[in-house]
Amino acid sequence: MNSHDVQSDGGLYEARQKIYPREISGRFQRLRTIAAWVLLGIYYLLPWIQWNGRQAVLFDLPERKFHIFGLTLWPQDFFFLTWLLVIAALSLFFFTALAGRLFCGYACPQTVWTEAFLWMERKTEGTRSQQMKLSKAPWSAEKLLRKGAKQFLWITFALWTGFTFVGYFTPIVELAGKIASFSTGTWETFWVLFYGGATYLNAGYMREQVCKYMCPYARFQSAMFDRDTLIITYDEARGEPRGARKKGSDYKAKGLGDCVSCTMCVQVCPTGIDIRQGLQYECIACAACIDACDEVMDKVGYPRGLVRYDTQHGLDGERRRILRPRTIVYGTLLALLITGFAVTLTSRNLVGVDVIRDRNALYRERADGLIENVYNLKIVNKDDQAHEFRISGEGIPGLIVDYLGPTVYVASGQVQSIPVRVQVPGGSLQGGADVVIRIESVPAGLTASSKARFIAPVN
Repeated sequence: MNSHDVQSDGGLYEARQKIYPREISGRFQRLRTIAAWVLLGIYYLLPWIQWNGRQAVLFDLPERKFHIFGLTLWPQDFFFLTWLLVIAALSLFFFTALAGRLFCGYACPQTVWTEAFLWMERKTEGTRSQQMKLSKAPWSAEKLLRKGAKQFLWITFALWTGFTFVGYFTPIVELAGKIASFSTGTWETFWVLFYGGATYLNAGYMREQVCKYMCPYARFQSAMFDRDTLIITYDEARGEPRGARKKGSDYKAKGLGDCVSCTMCVQVCPTGIDIRQGLQYECIACAACIDACDEVMDKVGYPRGLVRYDTQHGLDGERRRILRPRTIVYGTLLALLITGFAVTLTSRNLVGVDVIRDRNALYRERADGLIENVYNLKIVNKDDQAHEFRISGEGIPGLIVDYLGPTVYVASGQVQSIPVRVQVPGGSLQGGADVVIRIESVPAGLTASSKARFIAPVN
């Protein structure tokens, strides 16, 4: 039994024992550290960046504007969010099929914030063995000081995280001023405390429990794995039978494998599993066990790679395949979706028009001989500035579009409803025909059009 095992008390559920992952250095740990610094840096610094006199990234819910540097999205662009979610899901499938749970080990918010909280815990309470010793020790001035320092750092960091989160929805400079003067609104206060509290609990206390019991990805990841998926594996053929031995001894003569049974791979695991028992759903592919095992192999003079990234086919001595049907399909779909998203986003029309027929009457025969249909135009201005529009129509000879004023003013981000009368000469049309209603900004530059059905009497 290792230090992570827990004796059951005979109940239905096993009590959780806190995991104290040992600090490790190595190439994969360096990659994880760099990823954590980059991701946390983006999260905490992005709201402070200014762009053309406003916050570069701001989701302004009251104004229904979503600013992302020079791009402004409106509620009418909501389908772009759906598109992004589909791309994100397919990306997860693609990278999982290629190399397992890379996202979990290097980019998942739970992993990144847990690493930050572990770093603060080590700075205040010491190494793994010191933390375990401190936890079992009776309360003293030193223990109170160390535990108190840790809680202070955790709570401060969590509250700053909640403050930054709300800063993406309320201008962060304005929010900082409100907090300094104790004048934040109810919802702003709630979300700062809620998001900060969630960070504090998830990264400080729940940690691996979130990955093991709350995250659904751990449950369905096996559906995306195959024998060519790159996963963290223990080379059982090389390592077994495991056992302790003296350095430099002829361990093979004793029938031993390369595993020295040091349990370092277990001690560094943030979820407390033993990779030597095979692939487990709790594994988040952080590769800490690889760094730990490589370090031990270097010390005893054995080749690295007893625990490594490999495929099932690779372990069996067969050819590894990166290109295979599922990766080709995922990759092709992902490339098409990303290309389509970029093209659609950059070429999207900043104005739009919808034509809705007035349901009170199909048509009206005027005294001057004209046939008239009434419509309600919904003009959408998604540009950062207001525009004036002219309205015109085509599709029937002699068509006239009658509306109030030579132009229609539509403010930035506004949806303006305009009643419009479309008239054609009597006798020029039997039954009905399609017409096109067009809007054009003044000065010219932005245009949009929509098709509508014009109804006329049948003689």
